[in-house]
Amino acid sequence: MQEALPLGDASKARRGAARIGRMHLMQSTRFKLLAGVALLASLAALYRLLHETGALTTILNPAALHDLIDRLGVWGPLAVIGLMVLAILVSPIPSAPIAAAAGAAYGQLWGTVYVLVGAEIGALAAFGIARWLGTETLRRWFGERLSVGLMGSQNMLTGIVLLSRLLPFVSFDIVSYAAGLTVLSFWRFALATLLGIVPASFLLAHFGGKMATGNALQIALAALALSAVTLIPLAVKLVRDRWRRPKP
Repeated sequence: MQEALPLGDASKARRGAARIGRMHLMQSTRFKLLAGVALLASLAALYRLLHETGALTTILNPAALHDLIDRLGVWGPLAVIGLMVLAILVSPIPSAPIAAAAGAAYGQLWGTVYVLVGAEIGALAAFGIARWLGTETLRRWFGERLSVGLMGSQNMLTGIVLLSRLLPFVSFDIVSYAAGLTVLSFWRFALATLLGIVPASFLLAHFGGKMATGNALQIALAALALSAVTLIPLAVKLVRDRWRRPKP
């Protein structure tokens, strides 16, 4: 039989194991910090490259982007998906012109599908980056308190993400990164994002399709529909707050 270590030796062994664990954690945190800095530098360099080469101007112009997608032929859908992912990871790049160009190039149905796929992949990538780089550091600071209250309410966080996706003036990119720093589960984030971006994606693709036809009345109606979808969540919130307000 293996003899038990003396009390002093066992205590030293535990302290040594704890010290090694802390060293590994510090090395992991340092590596993730360096990886985060490198990633931010790469995204900033990519944005500068797009700006310097004039590619950013093309992305911001739905008509010019539509022509470029047309010239790409079978690679056009992959370009739309890739640009949507890029627009989410690199926050200054807007996604609305890309969605409109996709609608003009592929119509409402397939334009919406390509936009949805790109937006979902981009959101999940931003969520995963933030989760990988930040959660361990936050847990090191806050410990088990990270799982309490609002940050621990899966239903609350899912609802917040879903509502934010329905409000076009709320930054899609920031919400994706911020959600990765919470305890929200991956599948809940993915589902809330997918459900929330369907209306705006469809309307933007629809708007782009109508712009391609050149019909002024249809363009105006599409613009009104796009404006209406931004007001629906606000109207629902106002009605709900009024309903919950205690009566005198």
